[in-house]
Amino acid sequence: MSGWRSNCCAVLLVLAALLLGACGRRESTDANVLRVSQRNEPATLDPHLATLPDEFFVIRTLAEGLLVPNPYGGQPLPGAAESWTVASDGLLYQFTLRRGAHWSDGTPVTAHDFLFSFQRILTPALGAPKAQLFYAVKNAAAYHRGKLTDFAQVGFAAPDDYTLTIELAAPTPHLPALVASGPWLPVPRTAVEKAGGTIARESGWTRPAHHVSNGPFTLVEWRKNQHLFVRANPRHHAAARLHLGGVRFQIFDNGDTEERAFRAGQLDVTMAVPSSKLDTYSPPLLRRQLLHETRYLALNLSVAPRHDVRVRRALSLAIDRDALVQNVLRGGQLAAANFVPPGLGGYTGVERLATDPATARQLLAAAGFPGGAGFPPLELSTWGAAPTVLEAVQQMWRRELGIDIRLVQREGRVHMAAVLSGDFALAFMPAIPDYDDASALFHDLTTGAPGNIARWSERHYDALVAEAVRTLDAPRRRALYREAEEFLLAELPVIPLYFNLQNYLVAPRVRDWRQDAMWNRFYLDTTLD
Repeated sequence: MSGWRSNCCAVLLVLAALLLGACGRRESTDANVLRVSQRNEPATLDPHLATLPDEFFVIRTLAEGLLVPNPYGGQPLPGAAESWTVASDGLLYQFTLRRGAHWSDGTPVTAHDFLFSFQRILTPALGAPKAQLFYAVKNAAAYHRGKLTDFAQVGFAAPDDYTLTIELAAPTPHLPALVASGPWLPVPRTAVEKAGGTIARESGWTRPAHHVSNGPFTLVEWRKNQHLFVRANPRHHAAARLHLGGVRFQIFDNGDTEERAFRAGQLDVTMAVPSSKLDTYSPPLLRRQLLHETRYLALNLSVAPRHDVRVRRALSLAIDRDALVQNVLRGGQLAAANFVPPGLGGYTGVERLATDPATARQLLAAAGFPGGAGFPPLELSTWGAAPTVLEAVQQMWRRELGIDIRLVQREGRVHMAAVLSGDFALAFMPAIPDYDDASALFHDLTTGAPGNIARWSERHYDALVAEAVRTLDAPRRRALYREAEEFLLAELPVIPLYFNLQNYLVAPRVRDWRQDAMWNRFYLDTTLD
């Protein structure tokens, strides 16, 4: 009898395995799976090592921070924390975590998980590229720079499992925006430590077999250069609002292939639309999202003649930005009359940039280059983006100023390496903020900031930004930023060209799909017909 039971159990186990496998296969092709374009293969799914929106597209389905971006704009919403308070002096935040929240392996999500995560990203040996987004916290910068070794002295504390406090070095009114940003996402301590350790950069914890998540989805499959598949997480606190069975991120190497897949019914949401196909589509298939992204020209100010502000102003005044967006790009982008995108953290920019070729010629002559005579040969480097725009700028400078700029197209990594090392004259660049506040871009141009690739240094600008960052009074803060932008546009260490826009396609079967200006995608409440 016992042998019969053993055989029966064995058969049942085999059947169960087959059924689970079948369920997994059905779910991979289920009609309730949203198929989304993933333009680039993620280099990592570790939120503490990721740097690109393409990586956070997937990461944000898997991990949930204390706060999450608001799909309708404005103040971030509760995430792993159900509520938070801030002291009257702006120096202490207290977050109350949701009781009953679990990781996908069934263990509770606690404040100690966040402490572990924050200590990890600030550990110097990890080399986290976005650790500076924690510097507003008391002693965080000192710990990350190795000047302080006791993490207990950093301004994070967990009085109990469901309370997390954050003490700041100075008032930081944009802290909620920071907390809702990608680098503040938690990682599962047990999985991280089992799969290589806290500071292992090539850890296997992000692989499907070892991945543990606290977000609305769990990682099921990752086929390199093909797709990633995430399944709805029934343990998530907002599972009742999660109507998708899963999301498949399908990897495409170019926009034409992506568009053909959409037309063939193999894709529900694209990343973009080829410019040659824009006129083919109209709403509701075609969607447009203005982005908090400034496309600009960075000037290496350490080399003549870019150190002369008259040259920089001449280069800017000779560019017809309206012609660039209306006649060249033709995709709804906005001409940039300032540096900070409209609406970033509620900020309204100072529109000062204009087109004035006559004044541009006068300034160039005053700088010693009448009609472009004697102007040194320069190279404008790009990673392959917007070649027609840069060709148009090249022609404008030749026509209006009599100067010739050579365009150099490099592979993305080579371009970035040259820019970061200062080995460039002019470089086409995107300014993409890490969080939804104007401080993200203003700070990037302060002395010594990682994003200050122009190597610009002005004490007056630095002082304005430093005061604005710690000013709690909203009108005063806006006024300081506007003054800082006025100064920036007068000095022009960077030359803004346009504010970028995403044109993308959404299949008719998709309902309540939302994206925002920060490249965030929102899956709660989305349904498929």
